[in-house]
Amino acid sequence: MDFERRDFLKLTAGALTFSLAAEAAWAQTNKIEVHWLGQSTTKITTLTGKVIVIDPFMVNNPKTPPGWKNLDALGKVDVILVTHGHGDHTGDVAELQKRTGATVLGPAGLVSTMVDLGWITPEKAVRFGKGGKVQPAGPQITITQTRAEHSSEVTVTDPATKKSTTYPGGEPAGFIVEMENGFKLYHMGDTGIFGDMRLIGDYYKPDLIMIPIGGHFVMDPKDAAYATKEMLKPKFAIPFHYGTFPVLKGTPQEYQAALGQTTTQVFPISPGDKLQF
Repeated sequence: MDFERRDFLKLTAGALTFSLAAEAAWAQTNKIEVHWLGQSTTKITTLTGKVIVIDPFMVNNPKTPPGWKNLDALGKVDVILVTHGHGDHTGDVAELQKRTGATVLGPAGLVSTMVDLGWITPEKAVRFGKGGKVQPAGPQITITQTRAEHSSEVTVTDPATKKSTTYPGGEPAGFIVEMENGFKLYHMGDTGIFGDMRLIGDYYKPDLIMIPIGGHFVMDPKDAAYATKEMLKPKFAIPFHYGTFPVLKGTPQEYQAALGQTTTQVFPISPGDKLQF
């Protein structure tokens, strides 16, 4: 065995040992951590220390705190989930996957396009559809894909010519992540209000929703409040996807005002903030 090969194996073994140790240490906290990093970017650390990142868009996100502009700040990542093909949800997928070796999951058409564009390799890509359940982080964590009412396309701009080319992005989606203890987080992605939110609330019974409130491309605060109070009825809600760009005018204060008296506890956190459940 040559030196380079031995050195690589030592580094790989060391990284694996560190990762397992970190997971074991986190498991002692008996907590789920949800870390919002702006727009829809979310880092979830599960009870056993598995790390799931949803819609990574940090480097060019005007609302991501400076300390998180370096993707290495995320540390180890086991799974990357992508709700749809727009740049403010896919911006850092390729680089984050390259740095971490994470498995990338999303709507079938979107993942196929990301593979075709060379963003990810087929071995690290998992295609699935609405209602589909997958367990990429182990048998104790189940991810279910849900409907979202939005659009999805992948636009790539050539830096030399400035010419943009648009590719199929599959259908937009949301994800329900069921943790080791049964706690369910519903990341809604980008969506308008739709009738099946009532079905999602009745059938999946999410404990925590992460809900877009900015308006224009997604629900505004009034729509989001109705979906929360009358359809989904979660224990907790984190409003997101607002303020990143001028057209996303909805605010957490407007969302809370529209909710009125409710049993749902709302966390109007700022990008970079994290919560434990």
